[in-house]
Amino acid sequence: MPSAFQFQCHLVLIFLAASKGETRYLEVRDAGDLLLSEDLKRELSAGQIYRRSLRCIDMLSIEGQFSFTADQPQLHCATFFIGEPEELITIDYDFVNIDCQGGDFLKVFDGWILKGEKFPSSLDHPLTTSQRYVDFCESGNIQRSIRSSQNVAMIFFRIHQPGNGFTVTVKKSSNLFPCNVISQTPSGRFTMVIPHQHRNCSFSIIYPVVIKISDLILGHLNGLFLKKPSAGCAGVGDFVELLGGAGLDPSKMFPLADLCHSFHGSAQMKIGCDNTVLRMVSSGKHVNRVTFEYHQLDLQETETRKGNTIEEFCFPSI
Repeated sequence: MPSAFQFQCHLVLIFLAASKGETRYLEVRDAGDLLLSEDLKRELSAGQIYRRSLRCIDMLSIEGQFSFTADQPQLHCATFFIGEPEELITIDYDFVNIDCQGGDFLKVFDGWILKGEKFPSSLDHPLTTSQRYVDFCESGNIQRSIRSSQNVAMIFFRIHQPGNGFTVTVKKSSNLFPCNVISQTPSGRFTMVIPHQHRNCSFSIIYPVVIKISDLILGHLNGLFLKKPSAGCAGVGDFVELLGGAGLDPSKMFPLADLCHSFHGSAQMKIGCDNTVLRMVSSGKHVNRVTFEYHQLDLQETETRKGNTIEEFCFPSI
């Protein structure tokens, strides 16, 4: 049976698959697909801006202008935004009509929050948690454009008075070195590069998966590999770890494996957790790089494979 976390992410996953061409969509209505018509495809390809109304709980992975108008008091609403791994998201306030003094609010959060868990985690984000919130009622006209630090962002809003609401425009821009990514699909291939930056980057896959690391470069400097300790990753400033768990925050997940030696080849792991994260820790002294591919784990793959496969985890939760 699906866990509560997987059920909450069901809406997310529909959009993630669609953006890779596995389905066609623009919005979810009662957790069902709404197909993207051929006429609308032609309009978008012709450069016309896409417009539609927002639901109280909504998900967007397309650029455009989006409006919300309350037809009744709406006290617990959120819209999740997601882009490709190499994209950043910009949210512009075009029009806002809310009663801040009456208890309304409109806040942008740099990342995602589900059941109190954050992505990216506080350990991996360049801003403090309080700095990741931009409250319209506090900033007003001072900050009417907010750009995310990764491929996901969200807005929270509360509106008491019917007829009040807001309009935002969502745009995407390129991110040369993506860091902290939520995958849009249950399968794919990705190369993460951290070029002389002291930061930690996580790639999150909200599925049980088989993940295979095919190339790992740590401590690469002027074409030479620095010698690593003979055993374990203790005290190593640059390494990759695999995490698994039932929530969104990588800092609250179970550590499954550490990789602190560069290699070219194949290291594979089956992770049956609701969420799988590959996290790279970088000291900033080197150019670190990891290439990996993944696909959704099915029940037929729960038998241990031969070869370079690490022990599987979390299968009771499937």
